[in-house]
Amino acid sequence: MNNIATQLKTYGIGATGVLLFILLGLPLPFLMGPLVLCLIAALLGANLQMQKFLNFAFRTILGVAIGASITPDVLATVPRMATSLAIVPVFIVLIGLTSYPLFRKLFKLDPVTSYYGAMPGGLQDLLIFGEAAGGNVRALSLIHATRVLMIIGLAPIVLSAFWDVDLLARPGKAATETPPLQLALFVFAGLGGWWLAAKLKLLGATIIGPMILTTILSLSGIITQRPPAEMIWASQFFIAIGVGAKYVGLTWDEFKRYVFAGVVNGLQLALLSLIFIEVIVVFGVAPGLDAFLAFLPGGQSEMVVLAIIAGGDLTYVVLHHILRIVMIVSFAPVLLRWLGR
Repeated sequence: MNNIATQLKTYGIGATGVLLFILLGLPLPFLMGPLVLCLIAALLGANLQMQKFLNFAFRTILGVAIGASITPDVLATVPRMATSLAIVPVFIVLIGLTSYPLFRKLFKLDPVTSYYGAMPGGLQDLLIFGEAAGGNVRALSLIHATRVLMIIGLAPIVLSAFWDVDLLARPGKAATETPPLQLALFVFAGLGGWWLAAKLKLLGATIIGPMILTTILSLSGIITQRPPAEMIWASQFFIAIGVGAKYVGLTWDEFKRYVFAGVVNGLQLALLSLIFIEVIVVFGVAPGLDAFLAFLPGGQSEMVVLAIIAGGDLTYVVLHHILRIVMIVSFAPVLLRWLGR
């Protein structure tokens, strides 16, 4: 019962954040509202907790949104992305080479924690690898949560300032304008795709599985539109609470050392990302908006949310983030073992 009460309190804080942002006319109320209020509550000592199934289930909506955006015309553009995708490994290597010395020399973290702290991959995978290798899991969690938090906080400002993105616009049609059969198919594709991907032990099962199944249904003409705004807002809500809740139990010493390290690294990565984005745009490899969304090293879920809001090329953005995460998950542990010899 205590867990249920804590979870209800957490969702209540998140909902209050949404309401406050709507009343104040602030942008991205379903994303930034819960994130900001849950972050404040966590820093003030509140115990926040999410229901894991709900958290994962609502992430599947993002996979459905991606898959529903993939049409034969979109698939025809994929070969043109080869040059841009080839830049991703270089991007990863430079992030690692510049971030590791920051954590190891400036913030005096141990080698394993510094190594996995420098990898811009998926949080859960890096925590598992870091713990298995003897790293500081709490430090890794705070460093990567701070990286994602900074990107979620700063990216909308850049999107609004440089691309005039309307951050208050609806991210899709209303649920009342969506046929009931399509709504049922969204739920089926989301939960069914997640289940299949989990059974096959695919990376990022909550997004990749629904994306693959929805793509099949979209290309076959069964799913004919993207999920409605209400479903996208729900996914934003749960993702935002998850980011804010990672700061529960934060001590002043952890803030000074790990959160500050995450802030400095986040700024470092932002600068490096901007250099790559500028090169991509100058050489005409991809449009500026898509390059911006694809080469910001945020979490996969968070970047999909921003791409949907901004109206970016979802296929382009998602392929780059999937490649980044797959490469890190595949090679980071192997490289660490090789370096440790």
